[in-house]
Amino acid sequence: MTATPVLRASHMDVSNTVDVTDPEAVGKFVRGLFESRYPGFNFAPVDVLITDFAKLYTGNFPGFKACDLKYHDMQHVLDVTVAMARLIEGHEMSHSKEEQLGPEMALKGIASALFHDSGYIRRNRDTRNASGAAYTRTHVSRGARFMTEYFPTVGLAHIVPACERLIHYTGYELNPDQIASQSESERVLGNLLGTADLIAQMADANYLSKCRDYLYAEFEAGGMAGEGGEFSSTGIVYQSPQHLLESTPNFIHEAITVRLDGYFEGVYRYAGQYFGGPNLYMEAIARNSAELEKLILEGQLELAHPTPL
Repeated sequence: MTATPVLRASHMDVSNTVDVTDPEAVGKFVRGLFESRYPGFNFAPVDVLITDFAKLYTGNFPGFKACDLKYHDMQHVLDVTVAMARLIEGHEMSHSKEEQLGPEMALKGIASALFHDSGYIRRNRDTRNASGAAYTRTHVSRGARFMTEYFPTVGLAHIVPACERLIHYTGYELNPDQIASQSESERVLGNLLGTADLIAQMADANYLSKCRDYLYAEFEAGGMAGEGGEFSSTGIVYQSPQHLLESTPNFIHEAITVRLDGYFEGVYRYAGQYFGGPNLYMEAIARNSAELEKLILEGQLELAHPTPL
């Protein structure tokens, strides 16, 4: 697939071709991509997972409240899921059939992507916290627990052990080299998932304003920012939305060098393989970073406003 950078609407993916606020559109995209790649494999579970994911995030899943976060929301997860599917496809395009991940691993990757942030969703009985952001520091382990409970109810008990490990590639509770992957293919899949999580959010059309207006509030509620801040995965306790934005260029640099190129071994290159040359994710990240550095230099961080539809 050949693509070129475009000015995209804020609800669209990096190529402006998939509505990442629409679970049905994302499910159709994933199934179409994988059914073409792996003819004959049953990808009907994707429809079930997409349907239940939408129920979970809209407050229609038994026992759970709706997602109440604006950064780690439905759009973010669907954006990550699209990126994950593309990275898997790019990997398969780059390897012989004997070296490919195969359809079963692809299904595990998509299932993990869809529920990698499920740990932010509060249960109905949760009266202790006013927001799922309170679970920022523990959401990965909580997400693993959700998958352990949920996947067996839809005939996917066999993917639980792998997904419990894969989800940790998206968090900071464990360094990726501390995760006990059971095979080389699983380790590669984990690298792809951790990469998808990072590149999708940093390439978001509204990444800058979402950091300022939404992510800071989540960090504050999670004890990682503000007067009560005690902990941060970056080592910085952010004191204001402006402080967070001022720190973001360094975060982007560290995310690329330490995680994308380091722990995850540069597998973001498979997005370029998928797109047939340009890596739209990395190009969008570079644009976001350059724009933010310009706004910081000019003292105009308030201009990091959402892109109009």
